[in-house]
Amino acid sequence: MKLFDLRHAIYPIILGLLLILSACVPKIKLPVTAPEALVKIRSHQFPDFSDDIPYGSLETAIDQSLDYLKRINASTPFRFGPDTFTASHLAKSMKAFQELIKQTPPADELKKAIETSFWVYRSVGSNGSGEVLFTGYYEPDLKGSLRPSPGYPHPVYRKPDDWVCVRLGLFNPEYTDERIIGRCVSQTLIPYFSRKEIDSQGSLRRKGYELLWVSDRFDLFSLHIQGSGRVLLEDNSVVRVNYDCSNGRPYRSIGKLLINGKKIPMEEMSMQRIRSYMKNHPEEMESIFNHNESYVFFRLVDKGPMGAIEVLLTPGRSVATDLRLFPKGSLAFIQTEKPLVDEDGTIRSWKTFGRFVLNQDTGGAILGPGRADLFFGNGPYAEIAAGHMKHRGRLYFLVLKQVKES
Repeated sequence: MKLFDLRHAIYPIILGLLLILSACVPKIKLPVTAPEALVKIRSHQFPDFSDDIPYGSLETAIDQSLDYLKRINASTPFRFGPDTFTASHLAKSMKAFQELIKQTPPADELKKAIETSFWVYRSVGSNGSGEVLFTGYYEPDLKGSLRPSPGYPHPVYRKPDDWVCVRLGLFNPEYTDERIIGRCVSQTLIPYFSRKEIDSQGSLRRKGYELLWVSDRFDLFSLHIQGSGRVLLEDNSVVRVNYDCSNGRPYRSIGKLLINGKKIPMEEMSMQRIRSYMKNHPEEMESIFNHNESYVFFRLVDKGPMGAIEVLLTPGRSVATDLRLFPKGSLAFIQTEKPLVDEDGTIRSWKTFGRFVLNQDTGGAILGPGRADLFFGNGPYAEIAAGHMKHRGRLYFLVLKQVKES
């Protein structure tokens, strides 16, 4: 069945589903809605706004968000907790802040300028406490091939042709931002294949959806978690793969599974520790991976990695949040901890820091106002920092004050 016909077959199914949901089941809501996710704070509640790295990368990240804002309608609304601003005002805000940092003002002068010209909003965090859990992600390097072989047996899949995404808001505005992902079988929409069905049972095998093949299964799973990566091919050329879509299944943490199963102590949990466990227990790898039903489909990109708003991510300056709650592409400030790493890759300590960032990405595990993910880039430090980072902190958003017209 052609995709056009497939979608038309689904419409009456989804419409009936919506009618049933509306009549029989209470509407499912996020624990915190977008108007509740941020609170406007007074100047005496502001952080110090000291930034731990040079502003050059911040200007680059702002430029990326400005490119995003240029692509959308100028009147598009952006929610900052109880307040709403247009895309054009957000762009004006970005440019004003960019001009401000070009002067490289000292931290105290910068804070005064922000107090004068900007409104600041703080995430309500977990349980309304204002506390946000920060994790990290990075762009991994993998070894791959354009052809399958015993040395490269693990496929990286593109979006399958039978993948269907139904945006429920098109049928009922009460379900805006809600969607169903699946495939159509005998004019019935059913969930898309799970990780177990794809990797263990071969549901997509030999259907022409493979982009390339990689050498290591753990690296492939890590690629799914990180959302993008660089693949070194046999001829020493490098290709980039980037997140395209998912199978719509729920994300389940294998780290939590290993902690609950007393396989790895909570205080030792990191991607590096998981890799070590898998190396020593290869017979458990398949069942552990299949615990996470979520599956990512990729696309080849010339440049990367790309965030959820289709801009290049800037190492150390791009963050992923729940974009249903926080304004896309907007300027933010974080306070949390970062690792200090010795030359041998050992983390010797963690240091509190503050930094301006741009809200340019999202992730399957980044849900609610109490989660944020900092992009570290690629390379050894990025892998170590992203693999170990799991620290509490604060998340703020800034926007230029609006002058009321008389």
